[in-house]
Amino acid sequence: MGFEKFLFYVFALITLWASGMVITRRNPVHSVLFLVLAFVTSAALWILLEAEFLGIVLVLVYVGAVMVLFLFVVMMLDIDLAALRAGFIRYLPLGAIVTLVMAIEIFLVVGSETFNLSAFPAPDAADSSLNNTRELGLLLYTVYLYPVEIAAVILLVAIVAAIRLTLRRRPENKYIDPARQVLVKKGIDRIRIVKMASEPFEKEDSA
Repeated sequence: MGFEKFLFYVFALITLWASGMVITRRNPVHSVLFLVLAFVTSAALWILLEAEFLGIVLVLVYVGAVMVLFLFVVMMLDIDLAALRAGFIRYLPLGAIVTLVMAIEIFLVVGSETFNLSAFPAPDAADSSLNNTRELGLLLYTVYLYPVEIAAVILLVAIVAAIRLTLRRRPENKYIDPARQVLVKKGIDRIRIVKMASEPFEKEDSA
């Protein structure tokens, strides 16, 4: 086993373990942090596959921006952990059944005679002069232009929804309504300052 294959198995096992921790942790903040670990190890797998640009983008965009947004949303929302734990226990049998069915399907596909890795040989190594970023940019903004635009709109909607979820009016905070401010009448609703004569303050003797 070469060193590259060894790294692949190490990162793959860490990714699977972190993915399992994401859905089994009771604290949502811990789940987000384990999801960050899963993204980092997935980026390492991309780099091993000679897709350096995708690996760096996965770290910068998802770990550096999207997951930070998720973490802030989870921390700002008032999540009832007791209800969350009750829901986890309630749907645990259904999740176990779905997991078992998926595992059986994977073993049936991998163990079948038609699934032979020799029929799908590894592609030849790319030329060292090939620019992954340039080739990916040409594909994104020519062949896949409309899917990229649709994904951008979906992300914009997600950002607006996250802001709307966290923007709540709390009774202990004071807010200003500009629409009511412009309707204020000068002689009725404004504060009236009254001048009063000052009186000298006499200090009482402590004795």
